[in-house]
Amino acid sequence: MTPEELLYTLALKQCKNIGNINLKKLLDNIGSAKKVWESQKKTLLEISGIGNNSIRDIGNKDFLIQAEKELKFCEKQGINIISQNEKLYPKHLLNCDDAPILLFYKGNLSNDFNPISIVGTRKLTSYGKSFVQDLLTELSGTKVCTVSGLALGADTSVHEESLKNQIPTIAVLAQSLDKIYPASNKNLAKKILENNGALITEYASFEGMVKENFLQRNRIIAGFSPQLIVVETAYGGGSMTTVTAANQYNRDVFALPGKIIDVYSQGCNQLIAMNKAETIVNIKSLIENLNLSLQPELFPKEKAKIVLDSSKVEHQKVLDIIIDEHTISLDELAEKTGILHHKLLPILLDLEIYGYVKCLSGRQYQIS
Repeated sequence: MTPEELLYTLALKQCKNIGNINLKKLLDNIGSAKKVWESQKKTLLEISGIGNNSIRDIGNKDFLIQAEKELKFCEKQGINIISQNEKLYPKHLLNCDDAPILLFYKGNLSNDFNPISIVGTRKLTSYGKSFVQDLLTELSGTKVCTVSGLALGADTSVHEESLKNQIPTIAVLAQSLDKIYPASNKNLAKKILENNGALITEYASFEGMVKENFLQRNRIIAGFSPQLIVVETAYGGGSMTTVTAANQYNRDVFALPGKIIDVYSQGCNQLIAMNKAETIVNIKSLIENLNLSLQPELFPKEKAKIVLDSSKVEHQKVLDIIIDEHTISLDELAEKTGILHHKLLPILLDLEIYGYVKCLSGRQYQIS
């Protein structure tokens, strides 16, 4: 985007009733921010969905003056600005109809990593913290980056554990980049920038921090990645709004279940019950569902062994055949093992519970 186009886009961004969807509509129909700014209102009103309220502030000279100040401010603060037509713009966000027209960022923004959005309660329990630690330890060495909101609790844990495991992490802020909220995470924000990560926001310095910003921030976290992981949340937690956005964007959502009496598991349990999120059974199956390529040593391909009582000879026999055949039907298994169907089914159920095999449609079985 040219400096001139950026200037006029920043001016348009200040028009209160346009919003990202209508601003994109104006830019697509008119051709450039400058042309939108200079167009007659009659021309703009011919665009479907554009009304008087949307365009009433266009042409306000004070907005151009403020836009010039913002460009100087960003240059002085080392803040980069990108638009949707630039290569560094997060590619998954482009699929969201209300994606920000402009993003402000510091640090390393790249589409070379597989982003995974992870959110949760500000009152993270030891259960949730342990899950985050285990997950990011397993993801160490993969080409992923984590995305969260720099809030206390789950977000902080995600960013900190990412840094420990040398995983780039991106913090999406609900305010401009000249402010860090909460202030207690200023040092964490600094470490993110020092370790190949990024701070990103849709807010310019002239935009104040209001409660609604956090809901808007949550939609960016949801849209940033093809997958969203919810660690812990209460019924009315902010993570629930992130899930709503993720569902609207057709993202895969995974929730960590917990005890029904634990307040900060109740939201996750509800999401699972309402089919708004898939259940996280264990770290291994979650990573498989994320479609990531892990280091070979994490999940070795050698012949699997069941760590059970040595009397489980038939279990091992069934498992060995499934490994050898890759995919095999129940009838074929019965024939090869010589075990009758009614005895074979409980063995297969055991193997599924242990996480060694999975059942496909048509009673086909393969190694998990």
